[in-house]
Amino acid sequence: MSSTETDRAAEIKRQAGDAPLSGEAAKAEFLLWLARERRASPLTIEAYDSDITGFLQFLTGHLGHEAMLADLAGLGTADLRGWLAAGAAAGRGNATRGRHLSAVRSMFRYLARHRGVANPRLKLIATPRASRPLPRALTPEQARGVSEDVGIVADEVGQSARDIALFTLLYGCGLRIAEALALNVRDAPLPGREGALRVVGKGAKERMIPVLPVVREAVGAWLRCHPDRSAGAPLFVGARGGRLNAAVAQRTMRHYRQMAGLPEHATPHALRHSFATHLLANGADLRVIQELLGHASLSTTQRYTAVDTDRLMQVWRQAHPKGG
Repeated sequence: MSSTETDRAAEIKRQAGDAPLSGEAAKAEFLLWLARERRASPLTIEAYDSDITGFLQFLTGHLGHEAMLADLAGLGTADLRGWLAAGAAAGRGNATRGRHLSAVRSMFRYLARHRGVANPRLKLIATPRASRPLPRALTPEQARGVSEDVGIVADEVGQSARDIALFTLLYGCGLRIAEALALNVRDAPLPGREGALRVVGKGAKERMIPVLPVVREAVGAWLRCHPDRSAGAPLFVGARGGRLNAAVAQRTMRHYRQMAGLPEHATPHALRHSFATHLLANGADLRVIQELLGHASLSTTQRYTAVDTDRLMQVWRQAHPKGG
């Protein structure tokens, strides 16, 4: 602990004495404890300081006077929700207000342990949920272009066939990159074979996905170049013969994106988003898309309806005589 921090701690104790402790003094004491006992970084302490200061400033206006320790202990759920609501009214998002609430909870845990002052109402306040960004899909033309032309990135014919097969599979079946790279040769959907592709997704949950002829043809072309066609070998292999690393596939997509002038959100996962978005735009049932994607909850799949609505509104604004 630095001499400055020691002097600060001594000053806090001197000012407190037997007098009521103010919220500002409690905050300073908590921040010193973070630095001394928790070895928190200066940036972390600065963030806690800013978040808790905002909370105390709200209380000063809300209560009509500087908040003291007894005021902190007596805050009700309405007071705490009013603070969060004021943050929302000021334009702070859920993620920011969630971080503020976390900082205040940390200070209250300190006060409960070291000052014997607790406020159980904090446990009744739900953390604001950060809204998940909407999936960002490619256009049908862009997605088809990836599956058809991504092979130009590779220097070797075999790697070119592998990349075309992989990205055609991602877009044609809506797979996660990890799901595609976990497939073995025995799982390969080949031309002339019937039946759906068996995929093991998150939580070891299995699902069956129908496979388009174009996907089977691309995988078949790759297998003709595959260095090890034994049943248990990885379907997609790297330069050294092991299972292809996801980072290699992402780098390939990044290089192709730069060559083709695609937007920054053109990633392997964007092909999965494109699969779902394009199915929905062409009338596929939401429940069917949920099963194909392997979503445990329909609410996750429903995010694509917002994407489709946004696309329809863009088309409407461009096409309607009054849209401009």
